[in-house]
Amino acid sequence: MSTEKEPSASENQSSPQLLSQWIEIQDSMKKQLITDDRFSWKLPPVCKGQIYEGAQDIRDSDRGKFLKYIGGADLSFSKTDPSIACATLVVLDVSTLEVVHEVSNTVELRVPYVPGFLAFREAPVLLELLEKLKNTALQLYPQVLMVDGNGLLHPRGFGLACHLGVLADLPTIGIGKNLHHVDGLTQHGVRQLLEANGNSCSDVFTLIGDSGSTLGAALRSTVGSRKPIFISVGHRISLASAIETVKLSCRYRVPEPIRQADIRSRDCLRKHGLS
Repeated sequence: MSTEKEPSASENQSSPQLLSQWIEIQDSMKKQLITDDRFSWKLPPVCKGQIYEGAQDIRDSDRGKFLKYIGGADLSFSKTDPSIACATLVVLDVSTLEVVHEVSNTVELRVPYVPGFLAFREAPVLLELLEKLKNTALQLYPQVLMVDGNGLLHPRGFGLACHLGVLADLPTIGIGKNLHHVDGLTQHGVRQLLEANGNSCSDVFTLIGDSGSTLGAALRSTVGSRKPIFISVGHRISLASAIETVKLSCRYRVPEPIRQADIRSRDCLRKHGLS
């Protein structure tokens, strides 16, 4: 998965001019960021953590009002050449959590990896997949997208999920499997809080930084798991709605849209002899 990749020394090389340009672009995009609900769909009703399949209390005329398609995006990198990656976008039916569409692309990434600026390396590739999906299967275009990367829970407050969401003008949620030190928050401290609260699979902790800003939430998504996932707003969705959307899509620790995107991007590398 992209968030676990260790860049080589050569990939970290970047000029001060490039960083200055990226900071300027990022600061400009922050002004376009929307952190509340800006979508027409509703979350489907649930029963014991499962969606009501054909629930009697939902009229046929109302079914189109509920969330149906969730997207998941991820990149997997070749172990022999870290500039080669397979990017995958999957679309899942929220009622079954089955993949209904997939698009992938094998690419050579020439943009260097710089901590805090991952989006400039990965977002263009994912935008191409969204555009490809829009042109070939518009009826399956996701209503919300989960990204293997952070949103507001980011050293500069604008991670990959924010960057991609703003450019695509799409409700976007950041999903992190690890928490790096952000505004006084640490992974160890959050895990201690979760462990102190027992083994409830519904444990959610709001992540508030030392600055007083709400940056996201830690969710223990499966029973008995000691490792939470970290949810943050990307664009056009509130934290509350992001949390509920993630809860609907977890079969395992990692939400199914991200898990399937990861599995399929790794399969893509193997098929091309690049793993």
